[in-house]
Amino acid sequence: MPCHMTKLEAARAFERRAAARIPAADRPGFHLTPPVGWMNDPNGFCFYHGAYHLFFQYYPYDTVWGPMHWGHATSADLLHWTYLPCALAPDTDADAAGCFSGSAAPLPDGRLLLMYTGVQPAGADGRQAQMQCIAVGDGLDFEKDPQNPVIPAGLLPEGFGTADFRDPKVWRENGAYYCVAACRHAQDQGSILLFESPDARRWQFVTVLDSSRDRLGKMWECPDFFALGDTRVLLISPQEVCADENGELHPGDATAALLGRYDPVTHAFDRRKVQAVDDGLDFYAPQTALAPDGRRILIGWMQCWATTGQAPRPHPWYGRMSLPRELFLRDGRLCQRPVREIETLWQAETRLAGITVEARTALPGIRGRSLDLNVTVDADASPACRRFALRFAEGGGLFAEIRCDLALGELVFDRSRCGSRRDIPHTRRVRAVPHSGKLTLRLILDKDCAELFVNDGERVLSVLVDAPETAQGISFAAFGGPVRLDVVQHELRA
Repeated sequence: MPCHMTKLEAARAFERRAAARIPAADRPGFHLTPPVGWMNDPNGFCFYHGAYHLFFQYYPYDTVWGPMHWGHATSADLLHWTYLPCALAPDTDADAAGCFSGSAAPLPDGRLLLMYTGVQPAGADGRQAQMQCIAVGDGLDFEKDPQNPVIPAGLLPEGFGTADFRDPKVWRENGAYYCVAACRHAQDQGSILLFESPDARRWQFVTVLDSSRDRLGKMWECPDFFALGDTRVLLISPQEVCADENGELHPGDATAALLGRYDPVTHAFDRRKVQAVDDGLDFYAPQTALAPDGRRILIGWMQCWATTGQAPRPHPWYGRMSLPRELFLRDGRLCQRPVREIETLWQAETRLAGITVEARTALPGIRGRSLDLNVTVDADASPACRRFALRFAEGGGLFAEIRCDLALGELVFDRSRCGSRRDIPHTRRVRAVPHSGKLTLRLILDKDCAELFVNDGERVLSVLVDAPETAQGISFAAFGGPVRLDVVQHELRA
């Protein structure tokens, strides 16, 4: 770093030079990647001054995790992103070891508030201190508050410490500011704390909204807290989860929605239900934003901590965001659909109605790696069929496969044959029962990104596939007896 440049100026100069050397063809078509270097959690997802802003955990200098900065991009349609200069760098005493995850909220005076976790270097005990900081700016440049951290260790209730205190999600409501932040309790483990402020600078602790009590992971990260109709949703990313009897959450690091009721007067949250947000092999740390038309939009990091260390680094960037999704409730379950803006990418359409398939076959016009594919399995019209299989990214002996056991009401996503040589999880199994005699699968492909929406978003699985882009084939098969299908495919332009 030249001696006359600040850390932020140096990061901006580096990313500008390095990103200019990366061709657009080296990236997915509509999944956001970092300009260069490393990306993880989405941060500061919001609509501000006529555009969607998405910040993200960022280390521009290498494709591995490093001292955290905040990258920044904007979009008019949630699909095509424009890179803006790096927003935050670890350059003050309050955040010298990293600017960790956080959020954003427009201020009444027209400026944009960023709230993030400032990490201070490890002390004599070998542990870093994490506390909450703010910066305010015009959507391009931000000035950190000289009082940072604005939520210091002294505001934590008994039993909580700053070694695992992070990821504030801030919002303004009824003239006051609130934020939820993740913290770890000595006995209750992962917990979500609620804070309140009159001005986003002077904060006070309000309550513990919810805790694992050592039954839902050891640490909770990346909270989000919002209303969908009469239901209050608390999103968390729990770590070290054990599988439960009903198999709702997979072991390890997961994403979960806690659904319940919230009293804005007493600030009591009554959890009624726990469900997975995404059952895939590559999804973590989702965050939401409220669109101008009232939609609640979710986006997540389309990677997984358990697999990043072994992952190949074929590009000068690493990490990508999921396709943004619209959230809605159906029959008491949080569901997701791809944002409707994806229809603006639709090109050539192939529509096949009432197709009968038994032996493995390719269907005319159905192939590719940038597409929106809808398959309706008519289980009622296929009484002898016990299992249905869809292969994609097929070619040269490689493929990824979706297998649906219609008798058991179970779906398996399997990427073990797509070319990976890593000893990592390659399959995921979820419940998938036909509704009114039909099972629907919507598969969005964007090069190596695959996102499957089951039964109109009742279940979602996000998975990266290693098969080369030349593997364009898609095929179908039935077992036990023929299956009747309706298939609609739209090719997608980048």
